[in-house]
Amino acid sequence: MSFLFKPSLSVLERSLDTSALRQKVIANNIANADTPFFKRSEVDFENVLKDAMSETKFAGLRTNSKHIPIGRGVVRDVMPEVIVDDKTLIKNNKNNVDIDLEMAQMSKNAMRYNVLVERMSKEFKGLRTAIEGR
Repeated sequence: MSFLFKPSLSVLERSLDTSALRQKVIANNIANADTPFFKRSEVDFENVLKDAMSETKFAGLRTNSKHIPIGRGVVRDVMPEVIVDDKTLIKNNKNNVDIDLEMAQMSKNAMRYNVLVERMSKEFKGLRTAIEGR
């Protein structure tokens, strides 16, 4: 049913999902900060989204899974990637979690999430205004 709304809502929805996933990944990194041989992970959505949106200039709307896809994929089909950082080693126990970096990333993610929620709220307020005519 989300195909009836503006494409920006799909981007916001996927971005909120990504932010929630990013929070879980960061929390897992922090929880394993002293675990020997643990490798930190991070979430990449922005690059995946950019690649998906730059593939072609047009896209056909699929209202049924049996329809043949035309052009660029729909934003709701773009999934974030969880990437394990196994190149950087900063501790003697072969763990690469920097607690200060993770806390900064968590704060940044919380701010991003709040901005996304505010933007989503404004989108729905605009839809409500259009529907009610006020």
